[in-house]
Amino acid sequence: MTQFSRIGLIGRLNNDRAKYTVRRLIQFLQTCEAIVVVEQQTAMLCEVDTEYPGIDVVDMAELGRSCDLAIVVGGDGSLLSGARDLVEYNVPILGINRGRLGFLTDIVPEDIEQKISEVLTGKYVTEERFMLDMQVERAGQTLCGGDALNDVVLHPGEFIRMLEFELYVDGHFVTSQRSDGMIVSTPTGSTAYALSGGGPIMHPKLDAIGLIPMNPHTLSSRPMVVPGDSVIDILVGEGNSAIPQVTCDGQTHDPVRGGDRVVISKKPQKLLLIHPLNHNFYERCRSKLGWGGHLLEKS
Repeated sequence: MTQFSRIGLIGRLNNDRAKYTVRRLIQFLQTCEAIVVVEQQTAMLCEVDTEYPGIDVVDMAELGRSCDLAIVVGGDGSLLSGARDLVEYNVPILGINRGRLGFLTDIVPEDIEQKISEVLTGKYVTEERFMLDMQVERAGQTLCGGDALNDVVLHPGEFIRMLEFELYVDGHFVTSQRSDGMIVSTPTGSTAYALSGGGPIMHPKLDAIGLIPMNPHTLSSRPMVVPGDSVIDILVGEGNSAIPQVTCDGQTHDPVRGGDRVVISKKPQKLLLIHPLNHNFYERCRSKLGWGGHLLEKS
């Protein structure tokens, strides 16, 4: 028996490995007496037999409303997308890695049956992650917005051009800058794009936001870490030759222009992640980032 009665299934990689994993997972979940709810795009991409007994095919919103657990099959990008879609429904998410790095997707394919069985019988740990809310404002009006689990990034779009902008935190002017842009990162995103930009690695339990300038024109410009309840305000300069864009998790893109404000703050709803019992953040960093092991192992 499982403590989760309706389990949602989301797969975002359109390749044979992902298709096989999704179908294998469906078969296993059915032996666990769970109702399997497959997101409709996943069912199409993975060629799921929708006539098979015990399978419901629904859209993402219905999956969020009706399920008490969502399993994402894919890479970190798949989980980021699922997080943005499901955070408002307070559905816990578990990741199966069929991508490359797999910082957020814990379970490897060869361990599916064992690890999923442990989770379904209550052998797991939960972890809350906060997300960012982004809004673009023009002349006091909100033009567009988005959510991000990893980061919100202001960048020059298709062209390699420096951008001019001003940075404010909680209404206080911090600096004006010429650079390739700015990465505003959660602790979750500190091991993603922010890490490539020279930002610090932050433990997921920290209530903090990273501000990482991208290739700044001045050597004194350095990454900053501010309190997690800060409101970040980026005023886009008027003299930019490129058409800047704002992206959320590298997956949504909104153009901005001079005079626009990009306002970023913590999203009220938290994302709930489920991990196997052996989950360890430091071991994850060590294995995924190639850190050194024990000295005795080397000798």
